[in-house]
Amino acid sequence: MRLFGFVFSLLLRLGIAYTLSEVETQISSYQAHNATYTAAPTPPSGCQLALSYPNSSTYEFEESRYWAQQQALTRPTCRFSPASPEEVSLAVLALRVTQCKFAVKSGGHAAFAGASNIDGGVTIDLINLNQITLSSDKTQASIGPGNVWYDVYNYLQPHNVTVIGGRVSAIGVGGLTLGGGMSFFSSQHGWACDNVNSYEVVLADGSIRQVSYSSPYSDLYWALRGGGNNFGIVTRFDLAAYPQGDLWAGSDAFLYTNETAAAINDAFYFLGINAPSDPYAQVIIAYAYAQSEDLFVIASDLQYAKPVANPPILQNFTSVPGAIASTLRITDLSNLTVEFNNSNPGGFRQTYWTFTVQNNAALMADMVAIYMEEIDAIKNVTGVGPSIIFQLITTDMTDHFSKNGGNALGLAGQGPLNLINVDISWSNASDDERVLAAAQNIVDRSVAVACAKGLDHPYLYQNYASYQQDVFASYGADNLAKLRSISTKYDPQRVWQKLQPGYFKLG
Repeated sequence: MRLFGFVFSLLLRLGIAYTLSEVETQISSYQAHNATYTAAPTPPSGCQLALSYPNSSTYEFEESRYWAQQQALTRPTCRFSPASPEEVSLAVLALRVTQCKFAVKSGGHAAFAGASNIDGGVTIDLINLNQITLSSDKTQASIGPGNVWYDVYNYLQPHNVTVIGGRVSAIGVGGLTLGGGMSFFSSQHGWACDNVNSYEVVLADGSIRQVSYSSPYSDLYWALRGGGNNFGIVTRFDLAAYPQGDLWAGSDAFLYTNETAAAINDAFYFLGINAPSDPYAQVIIAYAYAQSEDLFVIASDLQYAKPVANPPILQNFTSVPGAIASTLRITDLSNLTVEFNNSNPGGFRQTYWTFTVQNNAALMADMVAIYMEEIDAIKNVTGVGPSIIFQLITTDMTDHFSKNGGNALGLAGQGPLNLINVDISWSNASDDERVLAAAQNIVDRSVAVACAKGLDHPYLYQNYASYQQDVFASYGADNLAKLRSISTKYDPQRVWQKLQPGYFKLG
């Protein structure tokens, strides 16, 4: 009875007119369909329903914690910040009873409206699920989705261990991990999704499950590894932890010239071929336009997971002449993620697009030329900051994709591949149409050139995708069908598809 009273009080605070008996009947019906319902029947002692409304300090603070302007300007009817899995469970049940649409926010770093915020519905902000614990043997860290990666690394650093997570300090744990999750250490250990030992997840019926490869929910475990927000609300990630101290990393910056670009593209290509010989090395190449100076620049972001300066595997990059600035140094992981965050400031309008091609230096040059042509048409957009970013999906990364039953991404054993992110920020909504058209043109023209050369690949990385891109189809027909089947099994009423409409859906 206290469960029904708790949900009833939540409904009242949401302004929903249901009688207690109606709530009781609805929740009893949901529970009757699931004999192993495990949500706690009584909320924790002293539990406070953290509901906030427009113009309150809590609501406005939480609204301010989105990276993209499009998300920050989205206005839910109210925001709910649960403090426990049980409160998440009760919120899901209440939202089902009312058929109220909702969004779920971890870090809020998506680049389009509706991803983790919602107009006119309820946003469940996981900000208070921010626990971090390390096992006594330092092999597993249990992390709440309310954390950003800086919090995680800062906690683990004194223990000389890390987990496989994000490379930008302000990105949230939840979205990155459920979308795949590239890391500085992915050549050694795989992506973030490959290093989740178990998930604590609230399902659509309100039940709270412990999901792992060896659990009765091994199919759901597979689906959560790349399946996004389509299967439940994860309230804890148990991540494999690995020894890790300082590393050598930073960036060399160059003014764009044809000679410099050719040397860097060649170095990138050969690293893709040679990466398995030294999995401690990773590189991110960004071509960017600096509006204040009206010139194109190249940033060569290098990472080596040991405190070894200028390792041989990366000397094709460090030997390129003409660097105008460099931040390469021995550093710790937390500080490195802050540097990456400073190059991705929030508060602007944002768009991300992605595509994948085979590893080929001449194709890189073609894509950069297309990017420069399209950006030339939007140079006068206020505050524009456009870049095209190249990263390797190496064979040693994808070798890890098959462990513990594999992930949903459809890339196991493939590579080397070139993963591209088109990233544009700008200031004013009045320029949206021009900027989005330029971004789509870069993608469409680049993919067409890759296809013409037989160098295309279907994969779309969820964490870099535009809402206009069909992420799950890119995983392959078999994996898409499997994801849909698992969704139907655990969510026959399609709660995550209908009531949580934001982000990438399986339909």
